[in-house]
Formats: sequence, C-alpha cells, structure tokens
Amino acid sequence: MLMLPGVLLLAACSATGPTRPAQSETGSDGGFTIVEDVRISSEERSEFDDAMQLLRQERYQEGIALLQQVADSVPDATAAYINLGIAYSRVGDLASAEANIKKALELNPRHPVAYNELGMVYRKSGRFEEARASYERALKIHPDFHFARLNLAILCDMYLADTACAIENYELYSEEVPDDKEAAMWVADLRNRTGQ
Repeated sequence: MLMLPGVLLLAACSATGPTRPAQSETGSDGGFTIVEDVRISSEERSEFDDAMQLLRQERYQEGIALLQQVADSVPDATAAYINLGIAYSRVGDLASAEANIKKALELNPRHPVAYNELGMVYRKSGRFEEARASYERALKIHPDFHFARLNLAILCDMYLADTACAIENYELYSEEVPDDKEAAMWVADLRNRTGQ
C-alpha cells in the first residue's frame, strides 16, 4: 500500500508559552502542512532531525530508539509518536505502531495523518473495517488528503470488494492527482472487471 512519502516534522517550535494541538493548513497545491506548536530545545530538535535521517536511511531500530528519547522528553509532540508508528510499522511491529499512533491521536484527535497511518496499520493487521473507518476519518478532517483517498480506494478494491467505494475514491484521487496515470488504469481495470 501507498506510504506517506517522508515523515512528519516538528514544523513549528516555541521556547515559551502554552502548547496547542497541531493544526492543518491547506496549501494552494491541494496539499497541506501540519503545524505543531510545542516547546522543544535545540538539542531535542537536533535529536528529532537525526532520528528522521536514520529513518530515511532505513536504519529503523536506531531511529526508533532516538525518536523514543524525543517522545519521552517532549511528550506532547504528536510528530514523534506518528513517526514512531510509521517506523514500527515498517519493521513489522504493528502493536507498537498502533500504540504510538493512538498516543498521537490522544494528543490531537483531529490529526489526519495519524488516522491515515492508523488505517494502514489496521489494514496490515487484517482489520479492514477499522482501516476503512480510519481513512474516512482522515478524509472527514481533510477531504483533499489524497494519500488517505488512495489508501481507501485500494482497501475498498482489494480487501473489501466494495466496487462503488473503490471507483468513487479512485476517481476523486485522480482528480486530486491528475498526473498519476496508474490510478486512471486502476479505474479502467475496475470498471472492466465489473462490466461498468
């Protein structure tokens, strides 16, 4: 299944003042940026950046250890927990992935990326209806979140045999990401298979 390219970052930091849940800001390209206002020291920020580099290098165990240190020292940073969830998922520890993503959702129950990632964990666990609900929750929060849209389309197509859901979401995804020629082929193939 499609993974979010890259990882979430601590987009905004402050040294003083109260913390707030992350907010999504829609960009002009149909995408969005998650802005998280948390207190974080320069050392913690450096550790977070180092952990992200380790994950990009697929050095997951080292990245997980460093991200856990960040999460322990900055317990209100949803990005740390979501990235821990992504990393644990990639090494096949779905229970730890789920626990970390749910921790992020406790901190911010309106985090569309967390719901998308949780949906992927549920799908990998064979919990297809829970995956669907999680993708739909991400899309309710941010309707243009094309990664969640595609993940829902694939889930409906390949795992739930819900043709109507699959076609609808493939087509919506294709509108959001018109350069993805593979998605257009999936819609045509699905219509051909179902005689539509």
